[in-house]
Amino acid sequence: MELFLDGKVQLFSGDCREQLKLLADNSVDAGVMDPPYALVSIGKRFGADDAAPAKVGKTGAYARASAGFMGKKWDTGETAFAVEFWAEVFRVLKPGAHLAAFSGTRTYHRMACAIEDAGFEIRDQLAWTYGSGFPKSHDVSKAIDKAAGAERNIISEVPAFGIGGNGVLGGHSDGATMKIDDGPVTDLARQWQGWGTALKPSWEPICLARKPLSEKTVAANVLRWGTGALNIDGCRVGNEERTYAAKGTSTNAAMIRVPEHRLGRAGDEVTVQGRFPANLIHDGSDEVLAGFPESGLSKSVTGSRSGKKTGVLGSFVGQENITMGHDDNGGSAARFFYTAKADGDDRLGSKHPTVKPVDLMQWLCRLITPPGGVVLDCFAGTGTTGEAAWREGFTAILMEREEEYQADIRKRMSIANQHTAARKIAQAKPVIEKDPDDFFNIEEL
Repeated sequence: MELFLDGKVQLFSGDCREQLKLLADNSVDAGVMDPPYALVSIGKRFGADDAAPAKVGKTGAYARASAGFMGKKWDTGETAFAVEFWAEVFRVLKPGAHLAAFSGTRTYHRMACAIEDAGFEIRDQLAWTYGSGFPKSHDVSKAIDKAAGAERNIISEVPAFGIGGNGVLGGHSDGATMKIDDGPVTDLARQWQGWGTALKPSWEPICLARKPLSEKTVAANVLRWGTGALNIDGCRVGNEERTYAAKGTSTNAAMIRVPEHRLGRAGDEVTVQGRFPANLIHDGSDEVLAGFPESGLSKSVTGSRSGKKTGVLGSFVGQENITMGHDDNGGSAARFFYTAKADGDDRLGSKHPTVKPVDLMQWLCRLITPPGGVVLDCFAGTGTTGEAAWREGFTAILMEREEEYQADIRKRMSIANQHTAARKIAQAKPVIEKDPDDFFNIEEL
């Protein structure tokens, strides 16, 4: 085990299935991890144990696909889809501890079922959506021409692009190119022009699960273990501040519920800062923002809802003079959701194809980890979860099998340590206040 950042980040080098055995029962407060999605490892998923390696061929497409996502052989499901693995994670997490695990849209169900079968309760599904995904669709029309032996007229040739980390557009490392032609040649190909096999990737599901409570209530479990609840206020979206006037005059109506699940006494005003965190997270890209409608147009309306009347606001029986909705400054509904986007600071030069934004991992760690808690990541990659947990004041336990990414983690922790040292020096530097008389008077010179 290697220690970084004053022991706040611990790296266990090796297969997480073995490294987990070193951890004690009920010793970890939260799990935040990004297992392999097993998206295109066709050789592993469908090939026989003694099957010959996929042939390279003219383009190398089959060889790349059989090697896993972006050519990575670790992109298989023998861990993420295994009940036995999640049972070990279950063992080390405290009762009531939450687990946030990323997956792919095509393989999420296998991971979620394994997590549930290991004993976890599936609490929710979060969606991380982004606008930078690149479609990897097979052109049906082009395939028909090729099968017929008809060669298209090539008008240009450009670098081939693929999906980099977190759906970011990037070139192939093998220097492959993409040929641009002037259209179908055969009649059948013309009939199927514009047809493909895949949609553009724009979101990744995150399974939010919880180890069952050991106590009868969430409150009792929190008091015993520190786990079982979500940090709602700590993860509110934005800093918009709104004040609600709690309605009611009866002295018997001691507590009433106001918007965003805040409680207030009858007649009191309740102030809420930030929006209630949702199970949708986006990257703030123009493409994603354009998909959100303008909101804030629904104003507060006071009226009578006597009898059974059903509308867009639901059914109300015998309620008089109720107030619905609220006023705000309007704008895109995207402002109600947390935003995150991977950049160069997240990657630090790593070639890992699925680096997650530190901001995103930081938000997830904060959401499910109690103050001063321990966060577990069994698929550490470049260590963004470790950095995120450390930034939030947590301790991180990282596990990584690939030596290439172990080196990335050490690099990330070294940079974080340098920034910390520089900040400490800056904070310790004395501030010297000079007497105004010590300065030259330019008129005297």
